[in-house]
Amino acid sequence: MMYHNLIHNYFYNYHIVFEFYLNQLSELPFLPSQVIMHDFSGLPAIIDLAAMRDAAVRLGVDPHLIQPKISTTLLLDYYNIEADVARKIVRKTTDTNNITNLECGYELCPFHQEKTICANAIERNQQLEFERNIEKLQIMKWSARAFNRLSIVPPGISVCQQINLEYISKLIILEKDNDEQITFVYPDTIIGTDTHTTLSNGFGVLSYNLGTIEAEAAMFGQPIHIRLASVIIGCRLIGQPHFMSTSTDLISALMKYLRVVGLDNKYIEFFGSSLNYLTIADRSSIAHLCVEQGALLAYFPLDDLCLKHFSRTGRDTSFIDKMRNYLIAAKLFSDDVQHQNIVYTNVYEFDLCTVIPNCSGPKRAQDKVSLCSMKSDFQECLTAPPGFKGYNLPTDQLDCSIPISSNEIVKHGSVTLAAITSSTNGISHATSLLTTGLLAKNALDYGLRVPSFTQTYLSPGSGVVTTYLRESGILKSLERLGFHITGYGCKECIQNEEMNGLKSDIKQIVNENNLITIGMISGTRQTQQRHSFIKANYITSPALVLAYALAGNVLIDLEQETIGFDNKKISIKDIWPSRQIIEEIEDEIIIKKIFHQINEKIQIGNPQWNSLKIPSINTYPQYPWAEYSTYITRPPFFDTITKQNPVSKTICIENARVLLYLGDDVSTDHISPAGSISRTCPAAKYLTQKGITPRDYNSFGSRRGNDAVMVRGTYNHVRLNNKLVSKRISSLLPSSSSSPSPATTTLYLPTNTEMDIFDVSEHYRTTKTPLIVLAGKNYGCGPTRDWVAKGPWMLGIRAILAESFEPQHRSNLIGMSILPLQFKDGDTCTSLNLTGKEIYSIEYNIYDNEKLAFIKLDNGKTFSMIARVDTEIERLYMLHGGLLPYVLRQALT
Repeated sequence: MMYHNLIHNYFYNYHIVFEFYLNQLSELPFLPSQVIMHDFSGLPAIIDLAAMRDAAVRLGVDPHLIQPKISTTLLLDYYNIEADVARKIVRKTTDTNNITNLECGYELCPFHQEKTICANAIERNQQLEFERNIEKLQIMKWSARAFNRLSIVPPGISVCQQINLEYISKLIILEKDNDEQITFVYPDTIIGTDTHTTLSNGFGVLSYNLGTIEAEAAMFGQPIHIRLASVIIGCRLIGQPHFMSTSTDLISALMKYLRVVGLDNKYIEFFGSSLNYLTIADRSSIAHLCVEQGALLAYFPLDDLCLKHFSRTGRDTSFIDKMRNYLIAAKLFSDDVQHQNIVYTNVYEFDLCTVIPNCSGPKRAQDKVSLCSMKSDFQECLTAPPGFKGYNLPTDQLDCSIPISSNEIVKHGSVTLAAITSSTNGISHATSLLTTGLLAKNALDYGLRVPSFTQTYLSPGSGVVTTYLRESGILKSLERLGFHITGYGCKECIQNEEMNGLKSDIKQIVNENNLITIGMISGTRQTQQRHSFIKANYITSPALVLAYALAGNVLIDLEQETIGFDNKKISIKDIWPSRQIIEEIEDEIIIKKIFHQINEKIQIGNPQWNSLKIPSINTYPQYPWAEYSTYITRPPFFDTITKQNPVSKTICIENARVLLYLGDDVSTDHISPAGSISRTCPAAKYLTQKGITPRDYNSFGSRRGNDAVMVRGTYNHVRLNNKLVSKRISSLLPSSSSSPSPATTTLYLPTNTEMDIFDVSEHYRTTKTPLIVLAGKNYGCGPTRDWVAKGPWMLGIRAILAESFEPQHRSNLIGMSILPLQFKDGDTCTSLNLTGKEIYSIEYNIYDNEKLAFIKLDNGKTFSMIARVDTEIERLYMLHGGLLPYVLRQALT
């Protein structure tokens, strides 16, 4: 209760209390009211909980003591669903004798309301996924019965972040006694393992994205220590955006402006008269992206639009009126007078009139290109030196064009992938999808089509999107242009290249001719380096994904040049829908009954889930692990734990070897296993030894509950550049699939032998040799993932020596008792002449006020580094050998 009051006083009256707490604390103990996990990150947490019960029994303690202390929701979604069965619309065909035939199959598609072949393709695909992942689903359903305050949202409904936005976030929490009388009211606060948890800050629900191990700590009632910012930025919004500007344009322009301002380790709050031009979807995306750009927190105040969002998502009108009265009484409701009394460290002003349509790319999300500059900018990129915006093509290759039909050619800049895959384009982002659908309708009216070489995808964030697209009459237009709904979730998000790459014939053309083709994607994160054959990727709005797909190439000025002919020149302005029409359809179609249907579906579940048999909770208070399972295994994190903490206050890592010598910007994508399991990787070898055929390897996401698979996939990324090995990865050409990727290998130093990373770590394990990693700047950037710390720990890594760390990843390393050491200013691996082949001995006193760790090399060289153990709770975690042992000991006592 104290923490809830402190948080909200902190935001709305920090001109009174902030300076005091800032002077007293560098961190704030934070008790959230809810924890949210999706299945990828939630599965390891569930497995850890089950393993804790085993450890409790081994230590002679009642396993029922292992229980979550606060409300926890686990959402089962299908990010990685495979298209085993394809839906096909019934069409008339004409054979060589001009005889018309009708394709058979007259099932009625439940989504499109049309006669189709395999009308229930989505349901059948989900059934196959259900069968593949039945062990994962069984332990999750068992956990919902075994653990109090843990609830499950059944699979096949929507993705995690969309359900959070539209269903879970409460805005206010009502505590009740046994007689159902309200005893206490306080604002909702959330931590979540999904990277998009911070979207909730867009409508006034204070939210943080943390790793699985921190979420487990919160579940057990441990306060999450949130770092306080010394700088509070106020961003006043003024002006009105251009009529063609989409949500993506607005968000991109604002984020570019804020990067200049600088968000690292700061809080930012948005206010001003032009907040009304930002939808809840806009606000949520901005709040999320600010955190991705380094802000500790980005927050939008509670106002009438927030309440409208809760009304729109099916909440009771009388309850919303009560919410408004409470928020006003608690001085949490935003108005101009209130913001005049708030004191910010700095106030910046952003004019929405400056927002113009743009794209982000071709390699980095921060590289914004306006539509009028896309043509010239990409032309420069083609010949520019290798780098963030260069492909270094020889001038004699610039005019390479490959005809594939009488009126279609593939060349540099051709749009070979157009994917509307935003993870958050459900009801909250209805405007964006409706704009796209109306644009498709107008394009068809003018006779425009998408080229045959463009692979198209429509993967909304929520199944309810299909409903409002269909009921608005624009889904058919999208399908006629090739954008069929292929599933729900961000299909371009996690290296699903084998399922979501180029068309096979186009892939061959692109590869053989070294073409720099384009992926236009509407996701919220950059996808560079996730497709071997697509070299240039741009993030943009769903509507502009469609516009560039219609144009077929980015070497065009969409604002000035024509994209087609129908007795007259057709420009993008001719077919762009007006904002007024979009708003009318949105208000007419998106109604409460849609949300009531979703709510009912969440409560009722589905037949597959409801019929799933699980072990009896009364018979099995501990989970009955299947001895020969290759999906669910008990992790080793508690194998040697004792009731008392035996760890010394001085950490000594003796005679350590370097497992990897890495450069700058090593991201969590490089470290954490994701995507399909390659036939040549160490995980595949393990599964083969277990009798699993390649067809049944499945993905790392599906096998996330098997630590033996996950550790073998750690650092197994095609774009990881390990300086210990001589091989390098070309920035243009994909690596051969017939041999192990250079990224999977490292050097076993005692014999100077190059082997798979996992095999090298096993050799070191037999000699009890601790391992370290050398790295450059920004180590661990990207979304938080649990195995990004667990995997290195299981490889035997006990310290990371880097020039700088991404803050959340640094915290996750400490959670797994991996010591993050930062080079002093001016020091680098290069300046210290480190080759990675030395033997390192490290000593660090956890309670040393100067936070210095001392390193001695076998060649006699010594130097010191800064131990990034920044808070008192982190010291405790290191003392106990990690967050999980600490939490278990606390639970048992």
